[in-house]
Amino acid sequence: MIGLILDDQSFEQDIRELLMAFYPGEGFVHKESQSEEYRLLVRGRTGEAEFELNIQDFEKGIVNSTSTEVDFADRFETKNRIKRMLYGMVKELTGIELPWGTLTGIRPTKIAMTKLMEGYTDEEVRRYMKDTYLTSDGKVDLSLEIARREMGLISAIDYSHGYSLYIGIPFCPTTCLYCSFTSFPIGQWEKRMEQYLEAIFKEMDYTAEKMAGRTLDTVYIGGGTPTSLSALHLDKLISRLKATFDFTGVKEFTVEAGRPDSITIEKLQVLKNHGVTRISINPQTMKQETLDIIGRRHTVDMVKDRYSMARSLGFDNINMDLIIGLPEEDMEDVTHTMEEIKALGPDGITVHSLAIKRAARLNMFKEKYGDLKITNTQEMIDLTADYARSMGQEPYYLYRQKNMAGNFENVGYSLPGKACIYNILIMEEKQTIIACGAGTTTKVVFPSENRLERVENVKDVEQYIARIDEMLERKEKMLAKLEM
Repeated sequence: MIGLILDDQSFEQDIRELLMAFYPGEGFVHKESQSEEYRLLVRGRTGEAEFELNIQDFEKGIVNSTSTEVDFADRFETKNRIKRMLYGMVKELTGIELPWGTLTGIRPTKIAMTKLMEGYTDEEVRRYMKDTYLTSDGKVDLSLEIARREMGLISAIDYSHGYSLYIGIPFCPTTCLYCSFTSFPIGQWEKRMEQYLEAIFKEMDYTAEKMAGRTLDTVYIGGGTPTSLSALHLDKLISRLKATFDFTGVKEFTVEAGRPDSITIEKLQVLKNHGVTRISINPQTMKQETLDIIGRRHTVDMVKDRYSMARSLGFDNINMDLIIGLPEEDMEDVTHTMEEIKALGPDGITVHSLAIKRAARLNMFKEKYGDLKITNTQEMIDLTADYARSMGQEPYYLYRQKNMAGNFENVGYSLPGKACIYNILIMEEKQTIIACGAGTTTKVVFPSENRLERVENVKDVEQYIARIDEMLERKEKMLAKLEM
C-alpha cells in the first residue's frame, strides 16, 4: 500500500499515475494511517514558489526529501518539473528506469507528431522528449518513426469535413482472464439480438442524417467480438449499415473477426460479400497451455484453420493480435509464437503488452491467480519488433495503457499499404469519429480550435436499448456544434 498525502490536489493524478508505473498493482491511501501499513509514504507540500516532496520507504528504511522551483501560472511546466523530481527520487529508491520516463499518457506519439507538424526537426523533437519527459533513446526513436509514417498515411484525410464511423458489438463467447472490457456473454443475448440491432439501427439512422454531406473515410466494427453474432445477424447489421451510409469515399472497412472460435466460413463469406477490406484474427499467443489459462476456448490449430479459411476467400489484409506478458510465458514461448505467426504470414501484427485492469479476474481474484508468473522485458518487445520487420512489416501506430507489464506499449505493424488508417485516427485524434452501440464513445474534433469533445453511450446493453433516445439526445448536443 502506498500512502499519498498532498496538501494540493492539483497534481495528484499525475503523481499517482507515475507511482503506479514504478509500483504496478499497488493500492493507494489518501489519508493519515499507521505508518506500518504503508510500503511507501509520499507527502507533497505546495509553497509559494516551490513544491516539496518527501518519500519514506518503510521496507528499506529510507527517507528522502527534495523540492523544485515551480511557476503555478504555467501548470504544464510545473507538472513536468514535479514529475521529473518524483521520477528521480523513485528511480533512486528502486533502481528502475522506465522506458517512457515520466510519460504516463496513452498517446506518446502524439507529442512527436505535434512537434513535427510545428516544424521541429527530428533532433529537436528528440531533445524535447528527453529533456521534458526523460524518455529513453529507443522510445523516442520509435515515436519519431511512427509519427512520420502516420503523417504520410493520413495526409489525404479531410479532418474538417470528413469523419469515421465505429460500430460497437459488446458481446463475446467468454471473458478472458485479463480482460476488464464490459462485454456480455453472447449465449445470454442470442435470442434478444434483434432488440440490440434495432437500437443500434436507430442510432445509425440518426448519425447518417446528422453527418449528411460529409465524407465517410473509414468504418470499423469492433467489440467485444463482432463475429460472436450469427451469420444472419452479421449480414443484417452490415446490410443496414451500407444502406444507411454513403460508402463511396470509404478508404477502408475493418471488422474485428477476433476470436477464432467465433469464426465460421459463413460469417467470413458475409464479410467478403459486403466488401470488408480488413479483418483481425487474434491468437494472442500460439502456446496452447497459455490459451487454456487465460480462458480462450480456441486452439492453436483453430487459429491456423480460420486464417487459412480467410485467405481462401480472398482476404488480403489480415491482422493478428498478440499479447506479451501473458501468465507463465517466457522468452522461449514468445519466440515460438513469433515463429508460428511468421509461418502464417499475416499482413499486420499488433503486439500488446499485457495490461491488468482492476476489474480483470486476474487482478480481482489474486488468491486464485496470484501465483501466476507474469514476465515482460525489453528483450521480448525487441524480439517481436525484429520478427515483424523480418516479415517486411513496419510500425505504424502506437498506444499505451495503464498497468502495463514492464511499462511498455502496444505497437501495430503492417506491410506497406496494409496499415489501418482508423487505428491512427483514433489514437492521434485528428478526425471526428462517431460511435454507435453500447459502451462506445464518440469523439468530435474541432480542428480550427485544436480541441475535441467526447460523448459516451451507456455500457449496459439493457440500459442502451431502454435509453436509446437519450443516447441520441446526448449526440444532438454535441453534433449541433459541428460546422459544415
